[in-house]
Amino acid sequence: MKRVGNLYKKIIDEDNIRLAIKNAAKGKTNRKVVNKVRNNIEYYVKDIKKILLSGNYEPRPYIQKHIFDGARHKERTINKPAFYPDQVIHWCLLQVIEPIIMRGAYKWTCASIKDRGLLYCQKYVEKAIRKKYKYYVKLDIKKFYPSIDKTILKNKFRKIIKDNDTLKLLDIIVDSYKDRGVPIGNYTSQFFANYYLQDFDHFIKEKLNIRHYVRYMDDLLLFGNNKRKLRRQIVEITNFLKDIKLEIKEDRTLAKITDKPFTYCGRKFYKDHTTIKSSTFLRIRRRLIRVYKKRYISLNDARAIISYYGILKHTNSFNFTIKYVFSIGLKKCKEVIRNESRKQYQAI
Repeated sequence: MKRVGNLYKKIIDEDNIRLAIKNAAKGKTNRKVVNKVRNNIEYYVKDIKKILLSGNYEPRPYIQKHIFDGARHKERTINKPAFYPDQVIHWCLLQVIEPIIMRGAYKWTCASIKDRGLLYCQKYVEKAIRKKYKYYVKLDIKKFYPSIDKTILKNKFRKIIKDNDTLKLLDIIVDSYKDRGVPIGNYTSQFFANYYLQDFDHFIKEKLNIRHYVRYMDDLLLFGNNKRKLRRQIVEITNFLKDIKLEIKEDRTLAKITDKPFTYCGRKFYKDHTTIKSSTFLRIRRRLIRVYKKRYISLNDARAIISYYGILKHTNSFNFTIKYVFSIGLKKCKEVIRNESRKQYQAI
């Protein structure tokens, strides 16, 4: 792949910085520091340009937060960068290099990519099941973000970028996280993580010749008709990942596709229909009941309900949707979100 140069002048372009401030501020207009920057945007555009031109950019320490994510309340450590200048600089960089990173991406790499979310992944899995495959393989990479090797990642960037100033900025952002891997919470991390596995995706498709394969960040799903061949391919996949310092979890699955469903990315896939996991149904139901009892719908509640409706309408969950979502009212939720959007638009 041909390497790209002359990127830094695009990164420090004032129009690019101005757009970066607006993008970084989305959904954060209730914060004082964000409004301070937005209200004097031209000053901060020039300040960011000065920081980047000086070559002395030093990221601030991350703000660490522990959360319990998902139905199983999996503990995650979130490392949040300062809004100014760090988040703005991350946007400045990615607005320029994202097309370069994405040009070699496998079509069915999902998660943290525009228009490639859960629905995109779900449609592909449903299509693969109906191809009458006998077996599926489900693999998960162990502690993916913390296991990413910084040296390997930085060397991978040098395969596609030849601009020294841009590479230096990438190195600064990668090395700003003092622990191993890349931090969960950095806007850059999701792009870096997907790019880290780009060669791996091509290995599966071009070397192993696996026809139907989808990856949702660190969750891998493969289909095939020959059980022995799939076992050999699992060994080759494991060895490839070892070379880039990654490891497959022990709870890997190689199973026959039967009338019983299998679970992937929060969906239960049957041969002829798709639902969501029971634990997800329960979590959504509890939230909707709490919202129903409130006098007013908050912005967070409205966004959650619209999100739940997006999940439910693309699965076989019609009765559940009628009973719980429609009883609150989608129009009310959309109006709450619309009003907030008007406020943000007027403030920009």
